Amino acid sequence: MKRFKSAIMSVVAIALVSCANNPAIDSNKTVSEAIFVPEAWVTAAESVGEVTIEWLEEFKDPLLLKMIEEGKSNNLDLKIASGNVERAWVLAKQAGASLQPVANLALGETSSGSASGDIRSSRQTNLTAQVSWEIDIWGRIRAGSRAAADSARSAEADYRFAIHSLGASIAKAYFIVIEAKIQTEVSRKSLNILKKTMRIVNVKFENGLASSQDVSLARAQLASAQENLINVESSKRQAIRSLELLLGRYPNAELELPDVLPNLPPSPPANLPSSILERRPDIIAAERNVAVAFSSTEAAKAAALPSFSLTSTIGGASGGLSDVLDANNVVWQLAANLMVPIFDQGSIAAQIEISNIEQRQAINSYVKAALNAFSDVESNLDLGQVLKRRESYLIEAQQEINNAHRLAIRLYEEGESDLLDVLILQQNAIAADSNSVAIQRSLLEQRVNLYLALGGEW
Repeated sequence: MKRFKSAIMSVVAIALVSCANNPAIDSNKTVSEAIFVPEAWVTAAESVGEVTIEWLEEFKDPLLLKMIEEGKSNNLDLKIASGNVERAWVLAKQAGASLQPVANLALGETSSGSASGDIRSSRQTNLTAQVSWEIDIWGRIRAGSRAAADSARSAEADYRFAIHSLGASIAKAYFIVIEAKIQTEVSRKSLNILKKTMRIVNVKFENGLASSQDVSLARAQLASAQENLINVESSKRQAIRSLELLLGRYPNAELELPDVLPNLPPSPPANLPSSILERRPDIIAAERNVAVAFSSTEAAKAAALPSFSLTSTIGGASGGLSDVLDANNVVWQLAANLMVPIFDQGSIAAQIEISNIEQRQAINSYVKAALNAFSDVESNLDLGQVLKRRESYLIEAQQEINNAHRLAIRLYEEGESDLLDVLILQQNAIAADSNSVAIQRSLLEQRVNLYLALGGEW
C-alpha cells in the first residue's frame, strides 16, 4: 500500500510540474477557461454573430438590401455552411472533453440454477462505478483541443465569407436582371424602328422608288429583330430564375424588379494600406488553418511520450438489490497507469511526419490565399480604370452613331441614300445602345468584386 501511494504521488507530482512548465496553461485558469469549450450549442448565426454586409449599402438600393436579407434567411448553401460551423464546435467540445474525468456506472444481475430444479437457484446483483482520468502531462489533449477550436474558428470565417459571397452573388444577379430588362427594351425599340422602316420601304416600293431587293432586305432585318427579341426575353427570364434560386424562391421567373440600374458607388481613395486585407474572411480562415496544423503537429509529437492515467473503481455485489451498496459488499480499487509507447511499427513517427507535411501545406495555402487577395485587388482596380475609359468612348460612339442613323433615315426618305446604309447604321446604333447598358452593369459588378477583394467598404 505504501508503494502504491508513492506511485500515485509521483504521477500527480509529474503532472503538476508539467502543467507548471507548460506556457500554454495558466495556473489561474480552469481547464475549460484554458481551452475554449462552449458551454451550450447554438446556431452558427448566434455563434458567429450578425454578419453585416455594409458595403452593399453604398449602392443606395433598398430593394437590393431587402433581397440580400431574404437570401441570408433562405439560401441553402448558406445553411450548409452554417451546419459546418455547428459541427466544428461540437467536434471542439468532443476534443476538450478528454481533459475531464470520465465516469461509468454498470448494473448487472446474474442468476444460477438447474433446469431440473435439483440445484436451488440464486440471484446476484452487481453495481460497479468506474472513474478514469488521463493526466495531460505533455499537452497532447490540449493541443488536440486547440486544433479543434481553431478548426471551428476557420469554419466560422468560411461562414462569414459565404455570407459575403452570397450578398455579392445576389447583387450581381440583381444587376444582370435589370440589364436584361433594359436590353429587352433596346431590342423592342430596334424592332419598332425596323417596322417603321418597313412601312417606308413598302410605300416607296408602291410608288416605284424602291426595288424588290430593298423590300426583301427590310423584311429580313425585321425577322432577325423579332428573333433577337425572343432570345433576349428568354435570357431575361433565365436571369430572373437565377436570382430567385439565390433568394431561396421557386424559380418561376415572376420576380418584379426596376428597369434602372443603381448609381455606381465612388472609387476607393489612393494609398489604402495592405493590412486592410487581414479582415477578409478567407484570409482569416487560412490563418486559423495554419494554427490547426501547428497544434496537430504538437499533439502528434506528444503521442510519442508516456501517458498517465488515474482510475478508481467502486463496486458492490449482493443477493438483493437493496443490499448492493452495503459497506460489507463494497469493493474499491484505486490505480495509476503508465503507458509508454515502445513498438508501434512507425505509426507515431508517420503521424508526426504527416502533421509536418500538413503544417507546410497550411502555410503554403495561407501564402496562396494572401497572393490571391492581392491579385483580386490589383485586377479589380485595373479593371475599374479600363471600364471607365471604355465607358467614355462608348458614350461618345453612341451619341455619334445615333445622330448618323437619324440623318440616314431622313436622307433615305428623301431618296438621297440607300436602304443598306440605313440598316447598317441602325444595327450600329442598336449595338451602341446595348453596349452602353452592358458597360454600366460591368462597372457595378466590378465594384462589387472590389468590395469583396478588400473585405468590405473602405
